[in-house]
Amino acid sequence: MKKSVVFWVEEYFYNPNALQKFLSYFFLPLSWLYCFVMYIRFSIQKAEDFGISIVSVGNLTVGGSGKTPLVTALAKNYAKPAIILRGYGRQSSGMIVVKDANNICCDVQTSGDEAMSYAQKLPHAVVIVSEDRKKAIQKAKELACEIIFLDDAYSKHNIKKRDIVIDVDTKNSFCLPSGPYRERLWSAKEALVVKEERDFKRVVHVKNPTQKMTLVTAIARPQRLEKYLPKVVAKHYFEDHHNFTKEELIAILAQDKATSLLVTLKDYVKIEHFGLPLSLLDLEIKVKEDVMKNF
Repeated sequence: MKKSVVFWVEEYFYNPNALQKFLSYFFLPLSWLYCFVMYIRFSIQKAEDFGISIVSVGNLTVGGSGKTPLVTALAKNYAKPAIILRGYGRQSSGMIVVKDANNICCDVQTSGDEAMSYAQKLPHAVVIVSEDRKKAIQKAKELACEIIFLDDAYSKHNIKKRDIVIDVDTKNSFCLPSGPYRERLWSAKEALVVKEERDFKRVVHVKNPTQKMTLVTAIARPQRLEKYLPKVVAKHYFEDHHNFTKEELIAILAQDKATSLLVTLKDYVKIEHFGLPLSLLDLEIKVKEDVMKNF
């Protein structure tokens, strides 16, 4: 039931049918009110300077946009970066250092899947999850980080930072609840807007490929993966941050007569301990040189 609702909402936001378009227009008065409130919120906030370089990478819409691989690509250029994110889907709360400069300090249930992906992909980085970004910034400074990357923090207007916004294609350009936009790119707000294929592109490698792979993934808008897929025997899409059980994955392997599960790193960090045959769809970002000159 939950999966069906999530996928219906994603369709409503990004590729609405006739009924969904009607609903979108029906909610427009609420959408205008929401957008006005968000503008007032932006206008009255003052950015606090933390005395350290801070870069936010995010998007204006709900759902996935490629933030994680883009942050990873940018952070690789620094010796002592910190990654700070809220940690959606984690079974914990408060500020937690997922990884210090040397070691991973907790399990994936505590960190959440995205934070653990950063921890495994960036062995030299500090990774912190926290609902309170300011508290996490202070912690990163204590750990002697030279630059901080905030994952999905455009709306944190009370923090002085450089904003990178990923432009996401959608047929629905309204604010919530009529459309996917959480906020607009306010005219008084400086931000670098980047777009896939124009400013960066994905490079995909399959690690540990097998003859009969079946795709299993729990990311937002999973259809985004399809143009990067090798040949697979089937595709199984779950809602974002879904917590897999070993039994359901064993059932998929048996049902598809597959030799391995093809997963993204975000999925891999949650299921590697099951001891099942896994192939990794490793997504990396190549950022164009003219974009990198901004850093």
